[in-house]
Amino acid sequence: MNQTQTVGRALDILFTLAEENKSMTVKEISEKVSIPTSTVYRLIKTLELNEVVTREPHGEIGLGIKLFSLAQNLYLKVENDLLGISLPLLKDLTEKLNETSFLAIKKGDVGVTVQSVEVDRLIRFVAQKGKQHSLTEGATGKAILAFEKKNIIDDMLSIHPSIDQVRFFEEVKKICQQGYVKTIGEVDADTLAIAAPIFDLNNNVIASITVAGPKVRFDEDAIDRTIQEIKKATSELTTALRKL
Repeated sequence: MNQTQTVGRALDILFTLAEENKSMTVKEISEKVSIPTSTVYRLIKTLELNEVVTREPHGEIGLGIKLFSLAQNLYLKVENDLLGISLPLLKDLTEKLNETSFLAIKKGDVGVTVQSVEVDRLIRFVAQKGKQHSLTEGATGKAILAFEKKNIIDDMLSIHPSIDQVRFFEEVKKICQQGYVKTIGEVDADTLAIAAPIFDLNNNVIASITVAGPKVRFDEDAIDRTIQEIKKATSELTTALRKL
């Protein structure tokens, strides 16, 4: 096995651990990546020495601290890039639509508002920096969760057993087909919100942009225009991130 093959197989192991989002036995890893158990043992030993993977008390293999540190640094870079690129887009959205627009980034099992541009109107939606959004309720969170892998959606739903899973997955399918989500009064009474997802270089959903305001100000024309503008903005933002 040459060096390129060795690196490729080591990456396959890391990607598998990341996708499964849990510790795995050597046998399970071997079956997942279609690599002989003896080869997996040898590769894991090297990865373990470099703290890229860790061995649990019962012998299962998980991702190591150095990988988490690298992921955190990359996450901070992406967040900083998002803040810089999104601000002019949010200003443009708020100006065109005359409603508040804001950016929320996925952090663990919630979305968090990191930047907003509020409309200058007496009655308006206020998007405070640091506000947390459930991923299973409201346009902001659903625009993120709907584009996650099924196992992640399943994990989120297990935390909320009262949610009708059949109906939720039907909604997820609709959101994915449309490329956006619209909710009315789902989190904030009498508020209409429309949100769309933002993706990174690897097509992983990382954030969403939402436009929200009093539902009485959204007739059909306003809703259609908001959908078009927000999808355009998130598409531009996703494209810009992939060029960095």
